[in-house]
Amino acid sequence: MDHDARWTVYIIRCDDGSLYTGVSTDVERRFREHLERPSGAKFFSGRRPVEVVFREGGHSRSSATRREAAIKKLSRAEKFLLVGSGHAGGSRERNS
Repeated sequence: MDHDARWTVYIIRCDDGSLYTGVSTDVERRFREHLERPSGAKFFSGRRPVEVVFREGGHSRSSATRREAAIKKLSRAEKFLLVGSGHAGGSRERNS
């Protein structure tokens, strides 16, 4: 994989049913950080991350950030459709 294409967009399901979208070069490390406040996102105050339910790899930092923003603009229903699109918990490489 190209050094520029090492970023992954991910979605985490929380214990309250909410979904968190983020980007990282190491999703497993970032998930652990979310579990171990205070290095996790403020979003997780009062919520507990349960599992990574979506990953989309093969991004540059810039394209990952754009994709994250696009996912965050989706409705809750659209996010659940994305999560259920066959990429849940698995890996998906972006087609550029």
